[in-house]
Amino acid sequence: MSETRHFLFLQGPHGPFFGQLSKMLTCADARVWRVGFNAGDRFFWPDRKSFIPFQDKPENWKARFEALLTDKKITDIVLYGDTRAIHAEAVTIARARGIVVHVFEEGYMRPYWVTYERGGSNGNSRLMNMSIPQMQEALRQSQLDLPLTPGHWGDMRQHIFYGALYHWFVMFRNGKFRNFKPHRDLPVTKEFQLYLKRLITLPYTAITRILATRRIKRGGFPYHLVLLQLAHDSSFQSHSPFSDITEFLELVLTGFAEGAPPHHHLVFKAHPLEDGRVEMLKEIRRIAAALGVSARVHYVRGGKLAALLDDARSAVTVNSTAAQQVLWRGLPLKVFGDAVYAKPEFVSTQNLPEFFSQPTRPDSRAYKDYRRYLLETSQIAGGFYSTRGRRQLLRQIVDMMLSPDDPYDALKLGNASPRQQLRVVT
Repeated sequence: MSETRHFLFLQGPHGPFFGQLSKMLTCADARVWRVGFNAGDRFFWPDRKSFIPFQDKPENWKARFEALLTDKKITDIVLYGDTRAIHAEAVTIARARGIVVHVFEEGYMRPYWVTYERGGSNGNSRLMNMSIPQMQEALRQSQLDLPLTPGHWGDMRQHIFYGALYHWFVMFRNGKFRNFKPHRDLPVTKEFQLYLKRLITLPYTAITRILATRRIKRGGFPYHLVLLQLAHDSSFQSHSPFSDITEFLELVLTGFAEGAPPHHHLVFKAHPLEDGRVEMLKEIRRIAAALGVSARVHYVRGGKLAALLDDARSAVTVNSTAAQQVLWRGLPLKVFGDAVYAKPEFVSTQNLPEFFSQPTRPDSRAYKDYRRYLLETSQIAGGFYSTRGRRQLLRQIVDMMLSPDDPYDALKLGNASPRQQLRVVT
């Protein structure tokens, strides 16, 4: 009989996913604990006996974490995102002890997939050091049919709701966690206000988005897309060359002004969770006016990307996962940050003026192999926030976590678990 696995959960996505995952691991005869850093973590964890509150100062986290690993005989740690300070430190310590590190993230091919890797994600992912020929060699073990990219984000409302609920508990029920400091610079009260504002203004945002998209679609002009990211997103902060989003806006608008044909336009597509903590539209208008291109620059609030991509000439981003949809359509792509898809076969090496003038196209055949590789390894069908999305994810993920091989090695060794067929998640 195999030795019992001991899992220690750290912070997860807002909502009940980590709690439900822990129940399934317990059913599989694993032992499970959860470190909670605030009242929001506690609210979403179903078993109070396995909940370990960390109420000390952040500088004492390292010693407490090391003690927990020893006391609970931890074999695995589980976390969402690996760049926030408490997680980055935990990953370093766990690796040194030979402890398995399970990292969850939003899907590299979202919306209908989430990312599950071991050791690190995004710029810390094993994918960063893999070549396309290596992936193609591993795919010889697979017969997966390539599914189409869904065009609907099924759990956005749930995502916003759980975020608001989480921050409500942190704001009003956090008395026992007075030393808690958010991994973002914004105060918790402001975070809660922004989540609440997004919920309230969803109808207005939808109307402005529809009108802006209609103007662009009916304008009859060629246009290039800029895929914006959240300024506080870990991929932007930890894996990009920019100190803030304004630097990126200035670089892109300057390149467009210098290189794009005078009848071409530029469309900035906001992240679906953009909350206004950075006055993005105001900054875009200011820079565009200074460069004399205001009449050719547009801004679209959130929503689906597919409608805009259908007629786009090219796309630019720091390292947004939405760029996968660009590559799926065979559109030219310019990337500035570290990204798992930033392979020489896919992304342009041109400078921005040249890119906007005559962009080079990606190797679409190579990208299809790359996409198929991800869908056979780290991309798991389902979602963190909607009920049906979690059900679909849980059917697959527990076996993968209990496997001795990480998803990439499992495919190479011919031990990968069967993939679920993609279903619409609402």
